[in-house]
Amino acid sequence: MSIVYAHEPELTAEAFRDVLVASTLGERRPVEDLERLQRMLRQADLVVTAREGERLVGISRALTDFSYCCYLSDLAVDAAYQRQGIGRRLIAETQALAGPQTTLILLAAPKAQGYYPKIGMVAHPSCWVLPRA
Repeated sequence: MSIVYAHEPELTAEAFRDVLVASTLGERRPVEDLERLQRMLRQADLVVTAREGERLVGISRALTDFSYCCYLSDLAVDAAYQRQGIGRRLIAETQALAGPQTTLILLAAPKAQGYYPKIGMVAHPSCWVLPRA
């Protein structure tokens, strides 16, 4: 079966949680709090999914102004489906929807730091964060 990619703004929090957990990104996301996951989805500008049949196997969740920048907050691919180009395609679909003049920005999860240079992304030397309370 082939993977189908789509902009899916009405994705459920349960489906989001399941793919986060299956990808290991759930280790750093509030997967126990469905209400918070629901808010994360509803406030996102872009939710791009990868499905094999009905099964959600990947997601890209991004915030963007569709003009200058696009922050890719979550990129998750079910561990059973990794190394098939799904993450790369989710990034490409997200960037296409955000627009040709946007710069795609993300903070890599510790386990994924080696992945991004392999697909042509460039590390930025000065990223600053204020941790949440």
